[in-house]
Parts: sequence; structure tokens; C-alpha cells
Amino acid sequence: MEEVNTIKHGDCIKVLNQYLSDNQNDPFVDLIFADPPFNIGYDYDKYDDKVDYDAYVAWTHDWMKACCDVLLSHGSFWIAIGDDYAAEVKMTARQLGLTMRNWIIWYYTFGQNTKKKFSRSHTHIFYFVKDPKNFTFNDDVIRVPSARQTTYNDKRADARGKVPDDTWILRPQEIEDAGAFEAGEDTWHIPRVCGTFKERRGFHGCQMPEKLLERIILTASDPGQFVLDPFSGSGTTVAVAAKNGRKFLGIDLSENYVEQGLQRLEQQPETLF
Repeated sequence: MEEVNTIKHGDCIKVLNQYLSDNQNDPFVDLIFADPPFNIGYDYDKYDDKVDYDAYVAWTHDWMKACCDVLLSHGSFWIAIGDDYAAEVKMTARQLGLTMRNWIIWYYTFGQNTKKKFSRSHTHIFYFVKDPKNFTFNDDVIRVPSARQTTYNDKRADARGKVPDDTWILRPQEIEDAGAFEAGEDTWHIPRVCGTFKERRGFHGCQMPEKLLERIILTASDPGQFVLDPFSGSGTTVAVAAKNGRKFLGIDLSENYVEQGLQRLEQQPETLF
């Protein structure tokens, strides 16, 4: 297919439908990571993030379907979403025939403070697959020492360690290397990208950490496979895909985000360009 390893400007539904039309309706994506607008009133460049419930749910179905249509049979579909519409995303995935493998809770500090309710300090990350018997999951790249190894000296322990659990804890103020695995840990410590971080891209306020995307991409795809981000935003997904030898396509409604994302790709030390 054309326009590989780039970020394309446009509505992801229209762009993906056009790609299918141009390629005889053949799916071409191995891994999708989507961080859509949460419909909570965030000030995006070119998107109204506060529409009525029915409109948002209908739009969610449409963009998820467009993504499913381009996803290969062995592919996986990861979606980050807030509390307000997590259940709707889960039900939409079921309607589209996806199988959920994990409902991950990404817990972080430095959440938004509130006065009349408990402060929100987490995001949901869904991990879906098209075929529950045929998918990529490279567990060796994320294994950590188990308690059987570090605490109990249990001879039954798997020498490779264990796969981390489905709660990813982010406490950047408590650890020096927020991305490192420590002996005995079974959670992923990955800081939210705060305003003072060197990784921060000033043009976009909703930025995913590179370490989080790296683990998803390394786990759920192989070198040379195709990664799609239908809401490219700050360009984290495509930048990490490029650094790790994956083909990629980002899509965004904002011309400004596309331009800034392409500049970010050009600044990467290792890319597929």
C-alpha cells in the first residue's frame, strides 16, 4: 500500500475506508493503538470534545469499525479511554466481534484534583484481538522476576519470570528510572508525561508516554509489521513504532498535529525513513 511510515491528515473513518477501497478491501494492519478524544470537553485543535451521548457512542462505533476493517485476522486492537465511556467501548468491541484479552488499569499520580469527588488518577486500556486463537504476544520482552524466584526460592518457578499483571502503576516521584523492572515487581512503572518532562511535546496536551507504547508495540507486533494510530495527536505511537522497526501510519484531523508529528519523526535518532 502507499503512504507507509507517515502521518496522514484527515478523518480516520474516511481515510481508512479509502485505503480499503484502494486496496481491494484487504486488511493490512497488525496492531492498532487508539487514544481517542474522551468527550470530556478537552480543548483540541480541530475537534469538538463535548458532544451528546448518542452522537459520541455512534461515532465510537464508526471509527472502531473502520479500524476493525483494516485489521488483519491475527491483529490486536488497543484502546485507551476514560471512565465515562469505558463500558461503551467494551460493548462496541463485542458488537464488532472482538475478543477482550485484558482490561488494563493504568494508574498514575499527578491526576487532576477535584473538590466534590475522589481525584481521577487512572485510564483504562483495552486489549482486544480479532481471533482469540491466533494473535501476536511476545511475552519474553516484558517478563519480570516472580515472587517464587525472588522471595521463596521455589524450584518450581519459571526461570523466565512471569508476565506482569493488568494494573500498571505510575509513581514517577518514587522511582529513579520510571520504566525499569525491579526484582519482585509485577507492575509497569511508567510516568504520565507531565509538563516538566523532557519527553513533553508542547503542541499537544494529551501525550502518551513512550515507554507505555514501546511495551505494547514490542509485545503485540513483530519487526516489520504494521502499526496504526487513528488519532495520532502528539505522534508518540508512530515515533515508537519507527524506532522499533515497525511500519506505521498515523492519522489526525488537525493539520497542525500532523505537521508537528512529522517533525517529531524527523528528530528520532532511528527511524524507517
